[in-house]
Amino acid sequence: MAVEVVYRSSRDPERLFMDKAEADRYDKMLELAERLSEVLHKAVPSLSEEQGEELGIFMAKNRDVFAKAFKSQPDALEELEIETAGE
Repeated sequence: MAVEVVYRSSRDPERLFMDKAEADRYDKMLELAERLSEVLHKAVPSLSEEQGEELGIFMAKNRDVFAKAFKSQPDALEELEIETAGE
C-alpha cells in the first residue's frame, strides 16, 4: 500500500493539493480575492455578493496583470481580453 501526502486548502477544504507551496498559493489567492470582494462591495454597494466574489477571484487570479497595469502599463490588460475572449 502506498502512502500519499496531500495538502488541503484552509480556505477551501474541498480542494486538495499534492504540493504544499501550491496549496499556500491558492490560500493566498483566496485571501486576496476575499479582501478585494469586500473593497469592491464597499465601493459599489449595488454589486451582489456573488458578483463581488467573482470579481475578487478574477482579479486575484490575474493579480500580476493588474499589477502591471497599475504600474503605468495599461496595455497589460490586453492579456486578460485575449484569455477571456475564448471562454
